[in-house]
Amino acid sequence: MENNFFPRARAAALARSRSHALPLSRALAAAALALIALEHPVAAQTATPPSGLATYAGPDRLERIAAAARKEGTVTLYTTFAASNIEMIARDFELRHGVKISSWRSGTLRVLQRVLTEAKAGHYEVDAVMFGSPEMEALHREGLLLEVRSPQHKQLVEGALPAHGSWAAVYLNLFAHAYNTNQVKREELPRTYADLLHPRWKGRLGVESQDQEWFLAVVKDMGEAAGLKFFRELVAGNGLSVRTGHSLLNNLVVSGEVPLALTVHSYMPEQMKRKGAPIDWFVMEPAVVRPNAVGVTKRAPHPNAALLLYEYLLSDAQKLLAEKAYIPSTRQGDSPLKNLRVRVVNPVEALDENDKWTKLYEETLRGAQPR
Repeated sequence: MENNFFPRARAAALARSRSHALPLSRALAAAALALIALEHPVAAQTATPPSGLATYAGPDRLERIAAAARKEGTVTLYTTFAASNIEMIARDFELRHGVKISSWRSGTLRVLQRVLTEAKAGHYEVDAVMFGSPEMEALHREGLLLEVRSPQHKQLVEGALPAHGSWAAVYLNLFAHAYNTNQVKREELPRTYADLLHPRWKGRLGVESQDQEWFLAVVKDMGEAAGLKFFRELVAGNGLSVRTGHSLLNNLVVSGEVPLALTVHSYMPEQMKRKGAPIDWFVMEPAVVRPNAVGVTKRAPHPNAALLLYEYLLSDAQKLLAEKAYIPSTRQGDSPLKNLRVRVVNPVEALDENDKWTKLYEETLRGAQPR
């Protein structure tokens, strides 16, 4: 397999860090920090202390947070969320509260890198972070996130809130199976993973190259030995087209180049379907869900505005997200997860076993031809 087949920077750096017997959270921090260097190191700065309203439980909690946030006037958010969605959120948030969102967005590792690098330098710009729950858990382990006790937590679905309260899920990324409706008949869709071993799927299946968390969840659900055996048989018998990027994989389903993709986020095919594209999606159990979460940084320059954004994302923003085909983290309305056996990606497990499952996923897919 070619060296550039899988982006292994985090896993490799983690492995190097662990060889020096660092605890996991320190290993992850060292891994991210090792991947980039500050061209102009920033001198440590004095940061605003955390807002005392984070754990305040009085009936006027939201009013006090909103009033303090309006005085601050702005909140800086680092995120992986799509630019168009951030713009939608920012418009609604400012209209409701008179507070502007200044956002910086990039890929998961770049966001993690920037937060860790700034913290190491004592340079505090970010107020809130919004990305995947395993990475959010890493920031918690580094002691960078503020514990928040929000009344909105009572409305969250199971698995959306860790016991420590340093982050909360905003929406749920469901790993769905997308298919081209011109090339795959609905009646021939597999009902179980075992059905994928049928010869009709030879050369017609695709996966995303970095979905080891999905792989971990499905394999463990099957039983590790049996699950690994199944995927090795699938690759050997029918093959898998391995692509990097969920959006790319989703687009290849629309074009027909990949008739059936096993790992796209459900909102992607749903959005394209609503536009009339020849794509639809379904889920085989277990329905694997990866929370995308928000957290407030302990050294936020605008702590109250960050808290207000946190509250907003768990309340008013949930309807906007649902309209865009995202799965809200709160219990509201009909959910595509209803009547499905759901397995939520455990962020602690995903961090602690990252090396193992990254290696197993790559080794399992090694027989597939990368593109």
